[in-house]
Amino acid sequence: QVQLVESGGGWVQPGGSLRLSCAVAGSVLRLNTMGWFRQTPGKERELVARIRWGGGSPYYLDSVRGRFTIVRDYAKHTVHLQMNSLKPEDTAVYYCTGGSGDPPSYDYWGQGTQVTVSS
Repeated sequence: QVQLVESGGGWVQPGGSLRLSCAVAGSVLRLNTMGWFRQTPGKERELVARIRWGGGSPYYLDSVRGRFTIVRDYAKHTVHLQMNSLKPEDTAVYYCTGGSGDPPSYDYWGQGTQVTVSS
């Protein structure tokens, strides 16, 4: 089994930064891709960024490219999402996810962490 535990959400003013972290416990070998989704009330969950454990170019949602960076640390079984120049429209619940296959099937999810960007 795989468990994902997020941390690092909170409140920040526009233009500020937050770093989300996701710790992977259990059988990491089940996963080849890690990602971050976000969701706001009334909207579908959207993929913000993803990265493969094995490397390669990360994927970013157009609206966050250049502001967000996803980083993996395989030795520590953690994935981070560094979010800079945050905007009010980035406000959402952010979910860490782990998947396998190509394209990946995201079978494992964290509990979610709230990110609020407001003045």
